[in-house]
Amino acid sequence: MATPPPPNKLSLFPLLSLLCFISIFFLLSLSKRASLSSPNTHRSSTVFPPKPDASRACDFSDGSWIYDPNPRSATYDGSCKEIFKGWNCARNNKTNALEISKWRWKPKDCDLPSFDPLKFLETHRDTNIGFVGDSLNRNMFVSLFCMLKTVTSDLKKWRPAGADRGFTFLRYNLTIAYHRTNLLARYGRWSANANGGEFEALGFKEGYRVDVDVPESSWAKAPIFHDILVMNTGHWWWAPSKFDPLKSPMLFFEGGRPILPPLPPVDGLDRVLSNMVNFVEKTKRPGGILFFRTQSPRHFEGGDWNHGGTCQRLQPLVPREVEELFSVRNNGTNVEVRLVNQHLYNSLENRSGFHVLDITQMSEYRADAHPATSGGKNHDDCMHWCLPGLTDTWNDLFVATLGRIKGDTCRQGNGGRVFVKAKSNWDRDRHFSSLSFSLAAIEMAILLSTAHLLRDGSPVDESPPKSSLLDGS
Repeated sequence: MATPPPPNKLSLFPLLSLLCFISIFFLLSLSKRASLSSPNTHRSSTVFPPKPDASRACDFSDGSWIYDPNPRSATYDGSCKEIFKGWNCARNNKTNALEISKWRWKPKDCDLPSFDPLKFLETHRDTNIGFVGDSLNRNMFVSLFCMLKTVTSDLKKWRPAGADRGFTFLRYNLTIAYHRTNLLARYGRWSANANGGEFEALGFKEGYRVDVDVPESSWAKAPIFHDILVMNTGHWWWAPSKFDPLKSPMLFFEGGRPILPPLPPVDGLDRVLSNMVNFVEKTKRPGGILFFRTQSPRHFEGGDWNHGGTCQRLQPLVPREVEELFSVRNNGTNVEVRLVNQHLYNSLENRSGFHVLDITQMSEYRADAHPATSGGKNHDDCMHWCLPGLTDTWNDLFVATLGRIKGDTCRQGNGGRVFVKAKSNWDRDRHFSSLSFSLAAIEMAILLSTAHLLRDGSPVDESPPKSSLLDGS
């Protein structure tokens, strides 16, 4: 009998190839499945050390809006003089102005306590609270001020630590202040030097110099002055009417030297976030509590602010409508909110010094809560918020979080603790973008096409354009 030939080792190759193909197909299927998961699925982690009863904890940022015909008892009205005229929707006769505050945010597993101004003043005696950022942070600052002023009018108005505006409630020695800054980093107009330079050699003639490692002077002293700091940035990074990528680009410097090759704005944002977070953590006063607020959404429908976009809704959106407006996959007018948040989350990864105040999800529903045509502009203001309005709920969240951080027990009906989500990533968008396109490409497209943003109520530019969305505060 003939000896059988030795097994052919190469005969395994087709089988291994098939197995490899199946494995790759399976992994891609999982990614696709993740990308098509529920729009309400979020990656989250707490900003606090895990508690023994964490399984019973409540996530304030995940919930829905419920109509409540009995509005909060401690609210203020349009008579609060600190409200910027364009945000005073009741005085401006916005159709649904009085209905806006009748919608109550209901987390899935608990209740979000309404802000108690007297309790807050008593609890935070001898405390300084600073809001650092663009005019959306001013929106939040004004809300807090107006609610506190319902309790006491014994005030001192001043500008602590370089603030744009501030007040001390004298009976309680509680100071709140707003520090206006568009990019967090120092910036100003740049023109080519006749003697040449590194940017000049590349053909740049004018633009804006942004020092990614230098905080703007309006808030540089805020971390050492304030016991509690609430920061934000984002809108101005998507403001081509000011930082036109071709006519007046952002030119980034670090250590006083140009960063070469030149960075696109999205990479500049990452550098600024990293440096400013480092700066605040190093210079904050002992025991200081630091927050970074997530991006506030815009609600333009039918176009951007300068292309006929409007926000005429009279009720909150439903989840399907939220995804249509904000999904990264759709690359719509308002997609910046989730893109900015991705940069923010990345910059705060493994940062123990900051707590993230996640207002994005609750705010995405509230297309009804903007000034719209009552903002006094020649276009709808679908960026800022009516006062009273949504930012009152932001402050509910802020105060509840402070109670948690300071060790207060915020009890729900079943006795569980309450925590605030540190991250709220839209997994569907994240997976889709990683498989299908480059976020940088989308971001550049937005820089070239989206609207401009906000200077706390003045024109977006120091030399204002003819019209601006950001002249809202």
